[in-house]
Amino acid sequence: MMNALNARHVAVVLAVVLGSASAAVPASRPLANMVTGNVTSQPIGHYEFCQRHPDECNIRFTSTPPAKVTAYGWQMIHEVNESVNHRITAKTDMEVYGKEEYWEYPVDAGDCEDYVLEKRKELSEKGFSLADLLITVVRKPDGEGHAVLTVRTSEGDFILDNLTDDVNLWTATPYTYLKRQATFNTGRWVTIEDGRDILVGALR
Repeated sequence: MMNALNARHVAVVLAVVLGSASAAVPASRPLANMVTGNVTSQPIGHYEFCQRHPDECNIRFTSTPPAKVTAYGWQMIHEVNESVNHRITAKTDMEVYGKEEYWEYPVDAGDCEDYVLEKRKELSEKGFSLADLLITVVRKPDGEGHAVLTVRTSEGDFILDNLTDDVNLWTATPYTYLKRQATFNTGRWVTIEDGRDILVGALR
């Protein structure tokens, strides 16, 4: 028969083993970082932008994890997002440039992708790596195409959007994510597997 001391010892051992087993199973939480797929087609607007700015579209990076952003870094992210949103007037490419799908750094007006280009440029100038500042194509709930800037961080992928001053985790936005710039090459694009049970491919 097991005496009281041995029984207590066994109970402690079981508690440690069971506690370790439960600790090994991560808690369920939203997918913080996007899962990307294969290399896909470059949006025509970005392709033509690269023809005009070739040096900006042939920058290569080694595979590195997303950076840890400091409190000051987050402040800069919010400031750039709000500043560009308020400084640039939303107008179509046809209104500004006289043609469709013309991606360019805006002067005082532009379409969604122009906001993205400006935010990307300003954050890069503040020290953020272009490997963590990715132009991203999404589909809005009404089916319309849209462009946002994905900022990769160790806490997840966050979205800078000209339609809101809020900076949200990508899973907290209403969009279907289609494709984005590759982290390894500024001129390449990859598909995105939407972590909310929707598998999407490249925008046709």
